[in-house]
Amino acid sequence: MMVEVSKPYRKKMIIMIVAGFICSACDSVFPLFNRYALDHYVADKTLDTLKKFIFLYVLLLVIQVAGSYISAILCGMIEVSVNRDLRNRSFRHIQKLSLSYFNSNSVGSIHSRIMSDTSKIGETVAWRLMDIVWSGAYLVSILFNMLVISPSLFLAVFLLIIAAAVISMVFQGKLIKINRLIREQNSVITGDLNEMVTGVRTIKTMTIEKRMEKKFFEDTEKMRSVSVRSGRLSALFSSTVSFVSALALSVVLWKGGRLTIENAMLIGNLSVFMSYALGMLGPVQSIVNTLSQFIAIRANWERYIKLMEVSPDVSDTPEVISRYGDSFAPKRENWEPMKGDIFFDNVSFRYPDGDTEVLTNFTLDIPKGSMVAIVGETGAGKSTLVNLVCRFYEPTKGRVLLDGKDLRERSVMWLHSHIGYVLQTPHLFSGTIRENLMYGKPDATEEEIYSALKAVYAFDIVEELEGGLDSIVGEGGNSLSTGQKQLISFARAVLADPDILILDEATASVDTITEKKIQSAIKTLTANRTTFVIAHRLSTIVDADMIIAVNNGKIAEQGSHAELMAKKGYYYSLYTRQHEDIDRVLTD
Repeated sequence: MMVEVSKPYRKKMIIMIVAGFICSACDSVFPLFNRYALDHYVADKTLDTLKKFIFLYVLLLVIQVAGSYISAILCGMIEVSVNRDLRNRSFRHIQKLSLSYFNSNSVGSIHSRIMSDTSKIGETVAWRLMDIVWSGAYLVSILFNMLVISPSLFLAVFLLIIAAAVISMVFQGKLIKINRLIREQNSVITGDLNEMVTGVRTIKTMTIEKRMEKKFFEDTEKMRSVSVRSGRLSALFSSTVSFVSALALSVVLWKGGRLTIENAMLIGNLSVFMSYALGMLGPVQSIVNTLSQFIAIRANWERYIKLMEVSPDVSDTPEVISRYGDSFAPKRENWEPMKGDIFFDNVSFRYPDGDTEVLTNFTLDIPKGSMVAIVGETGAGKSTLVNLVCRFYEPTKGRVLLDGKDLRERSVMWLHSHIGYVLQTPHLFSGTIRENLMYGKPDATEEEIYSALKAVYAFDIVEELEGGLDSIVGEGGNSLSTGQKQLISFARAVLADPDILILDEATASVDTITEKKIQSAIKTLTANRTTFVIAHRLSTIVDADMIIAVNNGKIAEQGSHAELMAKKGYYYSLYTRQHEDIDRVLTD
């Protein structure tokens, strides 16, 4: 893992490691300076060589500070660079994935892998590696110095170091488990808060504030309980380590003091041992903690790799990419113009997570400029045909032809660049109305923008806003009403001037008067365009060239309005039932 993600920064890593070694070496040498000062200046009562001593001490201090500064700077650079690389790579990858992946994975899960997991990996690669380098080098240095100064005293202290390492490993294992529970419970609390904010209208209208509060309080209490356990264990760990540290110092003072009294050890050497005894447990803890984090980080790395190994259900072949390019490097010069003739050639289809076929040996010819209406009850599966035309999914069997060629022989980006899609639940990007409209056509002129707004009766709405086209729409367009968002989304699609237009309940969120105006505009907008209209209000699609009635995920009937009404089948039942409901409302 570390080798792979840090490969682009090998030189920085080497410099960082060298700087870490220099810092640890300096830290281990400082007590030797103190020994010289005690044995020479204090014991011998002389100031001879003091200037040289001060010069070397300051020089060593400057080297240590410089090494610490360089290593810290490089650690920070490597961490943020690794984070950036992993996030960029994963963001690009998920944009290539098919809709089925997003249908089966929550936003929180995807967000966690791209943000939290990559952050943990970047931190470990940089800072935790530096901890290992410094602590390991420092520990080896002081142990070597202690062995040289007094082998017998070294042995006693070394046994305590082993004991401290074992204690640290035991506590770290327990702390990792508890901290994992804390992170999981924190995710639950975050989910509670997110649910409250996004569903605040529903909560207030259903008057379930007390129930939501109770759940939130219960989850925060669990968080408090687990955190207290973690705090107690951490306190016990710190106290135990402090005890071992004090024990090591006591051993040094007792045994070292006897050796000093017996003139078997100089007072300066005793000072060195005391400094090392006080400072040795920190590196031991750091090494054990870092090794534990390296083990724990495997879960983050595996989650990240699992994301990167997901293959899209729909992708271009190498031959198609070679000719047309891909979403990030399109070869537009090779793109052919689109006419809009669509042919379903003996198509069978089953959703990746479904057990039954939605389409079975389905054949349908849709000439350029045709309007195809898709109707059915809520949840009937009206989007299936549109999903195949947009190549969000591939047919299980058969082919979908566009202008006489299999969609799989053309680039997905080429196809999508010719499609305008207006969703029932529109999405606007953070920014201004102008920026959102220009997603449809980046080089659009002011005249073209206003023309698109007027075509869908959104011009007056934009003019009434204080900032006009430069009004901020907010996150997801939340500063606009649903109807306003839908009209802006409609205008964006119109501005793109697509060859295929898909309207998914495109007027569901506008008032009746505006809807009638847009319906009349649609007749003009759909001229010479192949149009798919997913509709709930059947009165709006009676003039469609082809009506496809969907029931229980399958196509029940197809034909013109007149033909289907004459059959008196499923469509007839839908149509008459809807009109009876309207008459009943008007009568009441």
